[in-house]
Amino acid sequence: MSNKLYIFDTTLRDGEQVPGCQLNTVEKIEVAKALQDLGVDVIEAGFPISSPGDFESVVEISKAVTWPTICALTRAVQKDIDVAAESLQYAKKGRIHTGIGTSYYHIHHKLHSTPEDILERAAEAVKYAKKYVEDVEFYAEDAGRTDNEYLAKVVEAVIKAGATVVNIPDTTGYCLPHEFGEKIKFLMDNVKGIEKATIATHCHNDLGMATANTIAGIINGARQAEVTINGIGERAGNTSLEEVVMILKSRYKALGISTNINTKKIYGTSRLISTLMNMPVQPNKAIVGRNAFAHSSGIHQDGVLKNRENYEIMDPTDVGINESSILLTARSGRAALKHRLELMGFDLSKEKLNEIYEQFLKIADKKKDIRDDDIALLAGDATRQEKRIKLDFLQVVTGKNLIPMATVRLDIAGEKFDATAAGNGPVDSAIKAIKQIIRRQVVIEEFLVQAITRGSDDIGKVHMQVEYNETIYHGFGANTDIITASAEAFLDAINKLPVV
Repeated sequence: MSNKLYIFDTTLRDGEQVPGCQLNTVEKIEVAKALQDLGVDVIEAGFPISSPGDFESVVEISKAVTWPTICALTRAVQKDIDVAAESLQYAKKGRIHTGIGTSYYHIHHKLHSTPEDILERAAEAVKYAKKYVEDVEFYAEDAGRTDNEYLAKVVEAVIKAGATVVNIPDTTGYCLPHEFGEKIKFLMDNVKGIEKATIATHCHNDLGMATANTIAGIINGARQAEVTINGIGERAGNTSLEEVVMILKSRYKALGISTNINTKKIYGTSRLISTLMNMPVQPNKAIVGRNAFAHSSGIHQDGVLKNRENYEIMDPTDVGINESSILLTARSGRAALKHRLELMGFDLSKEKLNEIYEQFLKIADKKKDIRDDDIALLAGDATRQEKRIKLDFLQVVTGKNLIPMATVRLDIAGEKFDATAAGNGPVDSAIKAIKQIIRRQVVIEEFLVQAITRGSDDIGKVHMQVEYNETIYHGFGANTDIITASAEAFLDAINKLPVV
């Protein structure tokens, strides 16, 4: 049996069925190209007969991508198949994905049919699709709740009719992992000619077992996994691409199965889907959640700082994340605080660190979010050198129908320098004016604003992270005027640059 698992991505079909996640054709093409770069083998581009927009999307995606197979979904209805075939006319490699319900519920309560009729309709749909394309996939909808012996008859019939892939969906997310694994094994052992087709899994997450069921299916012989980015999909979602791929990568010695996915592009693709579909990723989502590689417990932080593998079974860079996050909370230890202070440019004695740590714990008990500027304030001005560059004067002109302009005067070691600049907004104008004076090739990497108090007279705290000569410097500012706070934060970072 092959040790290659084919990744069939249905983000643009099953994933797009989520209310509020609909994409236009241009956005779908962007996603399809990202999936191609990711290394997906098959892209299910849509359900062409469902709407003119879906039909157009399949056509345009077929034109836009090169090597992945483009798949179009149909029911076991000739008109559906005709339309799908037309939509795939430009595909370099096209696949028709047709099928019908096979469980007792679907046969009797949805289709009002009989097992014998469904068996015949399934085979006929595959034969009809084969007139258009060689690559035909059949799905046995609600296979998870279908009697295994009857399911085996359906699978055998559609393979005999020419199906190249047979999809065994746990449509309602009902199966337990051992049940789904046994279902796949039963088919592998009892279906005549099963070696002529690839068996696929398509698991839903209604009971939170989609990934577990998919892996159980793969272990028992399935060699195509139908998945979505971030696990989006009908109801509670589908099997998550990133979870299946990273399970196989992390446990390759145990499972011996690989994929074509470039895992370093996982995080970027996840962000793209989240943004385009307006579907935030939950912070504790495996692999791509904000907290997936974040550590806040002091014991964990100390272990990770000594050796990442103490608490991480994956390298964050393997999925496209630059590094693990050491988050400061009331449960953080001295090691984490010392690490953060060093990143910010503070070199403290053990005694000073102990003193700051005690103050840190008091603040951490009151605040959920401890930021770098809080830590900088704790470190105290005594640990800093006298600022060489100071903001002496700032005036900004902005408003509707006005081009934002900023005039800045800096005091550099007692000498005054003036500059005026226009920008995309008042903060951008002020930063550009400062750059005219300091003449350093500085790039702003991060710009965070936080209110200290409430109301229109809030004091705003600004944290700015800048890069200079491949080194990161942090700056902080606080003022009721957010433009002034931003300028002060930028200058605070500039003051930490080497003097030239």
